Amino acid sequence: MNQHHSITPAAELHANVSVPFNQAHAMPKSLYTSDAFLAAEQKYIFAQDWLCAGRAETLANPGDYLTMQIAGEPVIVLRDRDNQIRAMSNVCRHRMSTLLQSRGTTRAIVCPYHAWTYNLDGTLRGAAAMTLNEGFCKDQLSLPQIRCQIWQGWIMVSLNPDAPDPEIALADVRDLIPNLDMSTYTETYQESFNWATNWKVLAENFMESYHLPMCHAGTIGGASKLDEMICPEGTEAFNYHWILKNDSVPLALAHPANTTLQGDDRRKTWLLAIYPSLLITLTPGYFWYLSLTPDGPGRVNVLFGMGMSADWLADPKAPAHLAKVKALLDDVNAEDKGCTEKVYRGLLSGMGTPGPLSHLERPNFEFAQYLASRIPA
Repeated sequence: MNQHHSITPAAELHANVSVPFNQAHAMPKSLYTSDAFLAAEQKYIFAQDWLCAGRAETLANPGDYLTMQIAGEPVIVLRDRDNQIRAMSNVCRHRMSTLLQSRGTTRAIVCPYHAWTYNLDGTLRGAAAMTLNEGFCKDQLSLPQIRCQIWQGWIMVSLNPDAPDPEIALADVRDLIPNLDMSTYTETYQESFNWATNWKVLAENFMESYHLPMCHAGTIGGASKLDEMICPEGTEAFNYHWILKNDSVPLALAHPANTTLQGDDRRKTWLLAIYPSLLITLTPGYFWYLSLTPDGPGRVNVLFGMGMSADWLADPKAPAHLAKVKALLDDVNAEDKGCTEKVYRGLLSGMGTPGPLSHLERPNFEFAQYLASRIPA
């Protein structure tokens, strides 16, 4: 009797990255469509690495909060009464209802089920009708704390107590762009949306600018030339490339008052892919970003935000420039949605097969190498 053994998606991934880059192909379809591979990603990546919850300045006052899910774990991120941003479980210590929803401001964390009430540091303040339970001890029922650190203005959260601090793991980012301090930028707009594609398809779409002339022909495609794109080797923690922009979007250039940036650095747009899923476009004048979490193999939750550098934010014409960029990015997102959802539909086909990568897709190959370094074969 013949035995038929099928190769697992994880094994396909490791085979995919076992060749030199100049022989590389796109990742196998199973890595995008398999429930089992998504479960491995949740276990080995999203439950282990640092994820971005947005910008610190958006939680400006005590009680300001946001919620998120990390590998299925409901999480609250808030600014406490000591003015520190912290993260904690979003699950009540009583009958395990989730506590806060979406984002907003609160004086205390009150369970919507039985009104157990927690302070902003997660300690239990009070619980009605518990005096007859001899095992009830308020001091032992705080919300579990979750690691939370601010890196370059980004709120980074991890379920892993042993993950290296972002300042250590991402030190090379600061060395790469010493004259663009992201902590000095201010977010001016944020929204969330959900697209019908795999999270890696959207991540890979950001990592390469090979698609710009075609996918973004109606917006930014004409401002970027393939022969000017540089895709250096990345690191174990992130990949990057840059594009030299023309003056069609003034906000993408250094402000006239900026004397720090010289030469091409005044018109250089950086595209930083911080593993696993923080994607930052950084220019001398503004930034925009995507922070991704999977919602099943075929859908992705997207946190999208944008903001401005300090010198452009102080410019009297800042509102007009910002409105123009916001309108542009709305169109860019619509184009990316169309392109990445088409890719996912193709991944579900029987006849589709992964093709060879361009030299402009080095970041995609490095992303696959990152995945393979986390997920065992």
